[in-house]
Amino acid sequence: MSAVESHATVVRPLTPELWPALEELFGPQGACYGCWCTHFRLPPAKRRENNRESNKAHLMNRVEAGPPPGLLAFDGDRALGWMQIGPRADVPEWNNAGRVSAPIDPAETFDPGAWAISCFFIRSKARGQGLSHRLVAEGIRYARDNGARVLDACPMDQSKSSRSIGLFVGSTRVFEKAGFEKVAGRKAGRPLMRLIL
Repeated sequence: MSAVESHATVVRPLTPELWPALEELFGPQGACYGCWCTHFRLPPAKRRENNRESNKAHLMNRVEAGPPPGLLAFDGDRALGWMQIGPRADVPEWNNAGRVSAPIDPAETFDPGAWAISCFFIRSKARGQGLSHRLVAEGIRYARDNGARVLDACPMDQSKSSRSIGLFVGSTRVFEKAGFEKVAGRKAGRPLMRLIL
């Protein structure tokens, strides 16, 4: 996918040459207390033994291996937001049977056409400006262009504030506006949503 312009924001797939922009966006702590977007990539025991540096190395290795594991939204050269998107197999913890995000059909876990939007990180000063909506819209195009048949998300229904740490999974409202429909409700406030591509 080439860079797609949406208003003043340009959205690009995260490739190795854009790693410094993600690193600056996540900051020295590594976004969400050093997670570096590994929460759905690594098993809980591995996450407990890891620290932010090993999480950072894990994601950096994944970016270098390709294909891009997500999209970055830019204002000029500065990244304002990140959305992790790709085949479900790329985020194995997202597929565990005990999770609200588990696939409806277990075969979708390894189906290259079954994709997921699993994480967001928006720079605090860029929140509340529609950036999540733009990332989801570009994510739909990116998924479709790369062979996805279905795109799932497991957002939060409500949050007391746009600064809620739980919003790393996104807001239900954002996905509803993009055309996603609720397909499962395994936990109150955390629907599994799907868009057929």
